[in-house]
Amino acid sequence: MELNDANLQTLTEYLQKTLNPDPLVRRPAEKFLESVEGNQNYPLLLLTALEKSQDEVIRVCAAVTFKNYIKRNWRIVEDEPNKISDPDRTAIKANIVNLMLTSPEQIQKQLSDAISIIGREDFPQKWPDLLTEMVTRFQSGDFHIINGVLRTAHSLFKRYRHEFKSNELWLEIKLVLDTFAQPLTELFKATIDLCQTHATDVNALKVLFSSLTLISKLFYSLNFQDLPEFFEDNMETWMTHFHNLLTLDNKLLQTDDEEEAGLLELLKSQICDNAALYAQKYDEEFQPYLPRFVTAIWNLLVTTGQEVKYDLLVSNAIQFLASVCERPHYKHLFEDQNTLTSICEKVIVPNMEFRSADEEAFEDNSEEYIIRDLEGSDIDTRRRAACDLVRGLCRFFEGPVTAIFSGYVNSMLTEYAKNPAVNWKHKDAAIYLVTSLASKAQTQKHGITQANELVNLSEFFVNHILTDLRSPNVNEFPVLKADAIKYVMTFRSQLPKEQLLETVPLLVAHLRAESTVQHTYAAHALERLFTMRGPSNSTLLSATEIAPFTEQLLNNLFNAMAIPGSSENEYIMKAIMRSFSLLQETIVPYVPTLIGQLTQKLLLVSKNPSKPHFNHYLFESLCLSIRITCKANPVSVGSFEEALFPVFTEILQSDVQEFVPYVFQVMSLLLEIHTSPIPSSYMALFPHLLQPILWERTGNIPPLVRLLQAYLEKGGATIANSAADKIPGLLGVFQKLIASKANDHQGFYLLNSIVEHMPPESITQYRKQIFILLFQRLQSSKTTKFIKSFLVFINLYCVKYGAIALQEIFDDIQPKMFGMVLEKIVIPEVQKVSGQVEKKICAVGITKILTECPSYSAPLVLQALIGLFELPEDDSIPDDEHFIDIEDTPGYQTAFSQLAFAGKKEHDPIGDAVNNPKILLAQSLHKLSTACPGRVPSMLSTSLNAEALQFLQGYLQAASVQLV
Repeated sequence: MELNDANLQTLTEYLQKTLNPDPLVRRPAEKFLESVEGNQNYPLLLLTALEKSQDEVIRVCAAVTFKNYIKRNWRIVEDEPNKISDPDRTAIKANIVNLMLTSPEQIQKQLSDAISIIGREDFPQKWPDLLTEMVTRFQSGDFHIINGVLRTAHSLFKRYRHEFKSNELWLEIKLVLDTFAQPLTELFKATIDLCQTHATDVNALKVLFSSLTLISKLFYSLNFQDLPEFFEDNMETWMTHFHNLLTLDNKLLQTDDEEEAGLLELLKSQICDNAALYAQKYDEEFQPYLPRFVTAIWNLLVTTGQEVKYDLLVSNAIQFLASVCERPHYKHLFEDQNTLTSICEKVIVPNMEFRSADEEAFEDNSEEYIIRDLEGSDIDTRRRAACDLVRGLCRFFEGPVTAIFSGYVNSMLTEYAKNPAVNWKHKDAAIYLVTSLASKAQTQKHGITQANELVNLSEFFVNHILTDLRSPNVNEFPVLKADAIKYVMTFRSQLPKEQLLETVPLLVAHLRAESTVQHTYAAHALERLFTMRGPSNSTLLSATEIAPFTEQLLNNLFNAMAIPGSSENEYIMKAIMRSFSLLQETIVPYVPTLIGQLTQKLLLVSKNPSKPHFNHYLFESLCLSIRITCKANPVSVGSFEEALFPVFTEILQSDVQEFVPYVFQVMSLLLEIHTSPIPSSYMALFPHLLQPILWERTGNIPPLVRLLQAYLEKGGATIANSAADKIPGLLGVFQKLIASKANDHQGFYLLNSIVEHMPPESITQYRKQIFILLFQRLQSSKTTKFIKSFLVFINLYCVKYGAIALQEIFDDIQPKMFGMVLEKIVIPEVQKVSGQVEKKICAVGITKILTECPSYSAPLVLQALIGLFELPEDDSIPDDEHFIDIEDTPGYQTAFSQLAFAGKKEHDPIGDAVNNPKILLAQSLHKLSTACPGRVPSMLSTSLNAEALQFLQGYLQAASVQLV
């Protein structure tokens, strides 16, 4: 792909088309760009378009496309082709910093992200001059350039906040500190001086304050892992300025917008974070500065208004107090009863109130509200911060704090009772207060696991929660109803079973509520209750107890998806899945109707998949319908295929990438249920499954292998008779998989199925080539995972065709190869094999080798076999060995999501033919010894160690045989 005007023009035209709302124009353009992105110079053409185009929209589009291209392709993965040529990589790194710094802000942000993705892989080893190139730009005095550098440094260093400690990380941070800490401190001081110089110039202040916010974020990242010596030496400079900035109130920077946080709020929020970091991690060094920060932050809290724009600032300020009050040696700051009362009155209670902004979010932006409230992403909300502060204070002052709040709760509930229609927000705050007071420890799975003994949860439930749940009008006071449902969900592990059972029909009724938050919470609460474990590991609520509500439950769940705003509500779909799973055969009468609704929904979302969790639970629900119905009546598999195949065909033809792996899993499940020969509809699809393009996507590999295994299991003979020309294609797939360290085990799954299910004569001509491929891979890169799979395969081959056949094929490739494999691989490595079925295959295969080819190192082979039976599994992995996890392979490919309810039963190819491999070994040795009396016992007594002999004696006794 030449760097010329014609190519640039073509690229620009296709970029333009990718912005077209019409999918018939957009999709082909996206496909075209995808098809040419492997060509050399493609990224450089994108950067040229970004730099030279006259059209602003095209420039931004090129920047976004470039960033996504880097995201998908920059990382070099072992066994995978390098997707960006070396000259392109060098050219990108040589030009991108300069281009980023001279671009408008919108493009600068995209390129800054691209630099941090490249830096994640290449910095510092392969891009040593990146930092020096950036730091020199601090001297430019141009804050557009300086902020570009700071933004890029922030996206590069923020990973230090969540990386695990390692030597490599320390070395990188040290290098960064050596190059960056001093210039950053100088820039910080100079910027603060400039703020004073330009104190009356609002435009200059805006730029300078955005620089200060970025500098403060960098301070947080660079100090997160440990307290660097440089920052400890310069703590006075940083903390004095931070404290001054916290107390600064510049009227010019105050904004009229009530929603959006201004620069002043963002900077102070970050400083609160920085102070909390030091108070938590470096309290000894920070002690001299702590009192003045506590005072400044306290003043900030009592003078800041209730507007939404201050939410981040207030929550970070409260989090600072929460982190301080939890530390034993700051305890004295909070001991005084007046201080506690003051904190409760002035900070906690006001920030727990349900504001009109919260009410708006509840009604008009329910999705955002639910994510914040249910999934704990409300880290930055005032309520969550106030709740954390209550927990922090309860650590040392549980009694006094509970007493103070009990008074507040009672007075709020009294206010509510006077006039519920007007004062309902008082009850909402009371419920929230009780929840934060009572919650000591919480998990996603069980809700509250440890509660404050001073709060009677059950009594509060009966007196104040049940009344809202029982209210006949489900649409009245939706916020209080949502609070009541959330209370049940939160304290489900603390409330008695009778109370939980009592809430089930009430929650089912709330699924009809018009409020999205309310019916979502009802669905989520039911789903959580259905997963609670009771005694003896069964579910706490049994299918029999829930059965009376089945019809109402299923109707209300499916109807809830028709309520505007909930057509792809993941909580409802998850509740449908969980209800199916709990009720099992109780749902069979309803499935014919439900499967139609699920299929319709699938067709609809496949046009534009946007909710991955919803889609996942939808496929899980389909699998459950199939499994539950076909368990009772296997013949009904045909009616599922009739319903689903038209939609599946459309998904496969339109290549809906997110759904293809799911479709393969559901098809495997359907095919595995068939008892008769493989249906012709499946055979028509078989050749398409071998197309190389399908195997390019990592996410397709596990489900496709499983589907091919199902084909082989149900129709090995059919494939051999009517599709013999496809066998080379099948083996081509095996060859591709076996070459990859990430997917070689999948190649073995396929190979084992071929050996087990294909008629022997259909693969005779390919056998030698299969073994040659395996030996080539053994020579080029021998990993533990490969050896384990290889051992299982050769033993399965031995079980299927006999030890002589195995010996012949080895020795045909190279004379005496069989003996070498036994000596170098089987004897030393068999201990590494894991898994019950895998060990059984190896035991039966090795027993056959012992008895059918006894001349080969028999005592050592027997010793290894007894070791496999009796010694613990050897799970050691060589130090230098590194497996790539499939998840780590970059790229836009849909990662594979395993459907739990499409699960495959573990298959034992030997089955009942051998129940106990130890008995089989004893019987086989007995048979061998009767053929040549005297030889076996004398060989064993001279070659086996005493412990192994003792074990063997035990096997012989158990089998009631002896050696002669």
